[in-house]
Amino acid sequence: MKKIITHNIARVAGLAALLCLAAGCATQSRTTGKTYYFFPPPPNEPRLQYLIGFSSEEAFGGHEKRSLMDFLTGEVPLNKGFSKPYGAAAHDKKLFICDTDVGAVEVVDLQARRIGVLTTQGEGALSLPVNIAIDNEGACYIADAGRNQVIIYDKAGNYAVALGKSGEMKPRDVAVDRDRIYVADLQAHGVRVYDKVTRNFLFEIPRDEDKTNQMHALFMPTNLALDSKGRVYVADTGACRVQVYDADGKYLRSVGELGDAPGQFARVKGVAVDRDNQLYAVDALSGVVQMFNDQGRALTWFGDPEAGGPLKSLPAKVLVDYDDATLFQHYAAPKFKIEYLVFVINQIGPHMVCVYGFGHMK
Repeated sequence: MKKIITHNIARVAGLAALLCLAAGCATQSRTTGKTYYFFPPPPNEPRLQYLIGFSSEEAFGGHEKRSLMDFLTGEVPLNKGFSKPYGAAAHDKKLFICDTDVGAVEVVDLQARRIGVLTTQGEGALSLPVNIAIDNEGACYIADAGRNQVIIYDKAGNYAVALGKSGEMKPRDVAVDRDRIYVADLQAHGVRVYDKVTRNFLFEIPRDEDKTNQMHALFMPTNLALDSKGRVYVADTGACRVQVYDADGKYLRSVGELGDAPGQFARVKGVAVDRDNQLYAVDALSGVVQMFNDQGRALTWFGDPEAGGPLKSLPAKVLVDYDDATLFQHYAAPKFKIEYLVFVINQIGPHMVCVYGFGHMK
């Protein structure tokens, strides 16, 4: 896959300029009359297209028009939507979204275009779910900021166990690979690493030798991502940067710094990594997602072209989905082939879920 081309990023200065340019390049099809939004803008090759944004089942196209009597008789549920979403994960043609306002995980069926709720009760009842991860077997891991635990459900949806004792941690995100569970812990100012099978605590990131080094340490770890080499990416919201560590927790580098120019962050939140180990990082203040190569060099940015100005969406999460591109290909411009999807979760606004396609012109 081709790498994203930098579009003279050093020449763009200031948050206002970044927001202004975030509308991308809009083109209109001569045959359909539709307007398509691409990133980065010319003269660079377009690699991302804004496809659709929605905050409810109806806006996603999954709610058929019915009469008032249908609702009154209970034959059709009232329109389902999000209240204040935050974390999310994609699995088995579904999008699982932590809604902090209602204290539940809402499930978007990407095929049926319906929205349901993950059933949790008893010992597995949720309080304030903020982030979620799903492993290859379908087991679900939820960072619950109300219970201050990570709640684990098996692939059948049954409650398995709660990770963390009372007062032990303040989890804000969770990531899972084949052997380990990673938990972003505000209380420890670090990432707690557990064995996936035994769920025993292994070690903490950063390691002891890095904790006293302000360039290597973590201050407010809020979001996590893992890449194909086992490296751990930690969004340090308090330090306005993304810290990168190897699989054993050794510090590798920092991405970004405090500032209002491209390559800098004002309030970094969700992070994701694609198969080329390109980093996606949400900046909640500017309202855009910035992209970096596997060495931390700024590449490009993108955002909701219909957001209507700064602070209108408060993006919190970004995730990459390779399994469901075909479900959204019909939104793409006639000559644009989607290779994978990028979902961005916003906390407010009419587009709480924004869907982008990463691809190429045929």
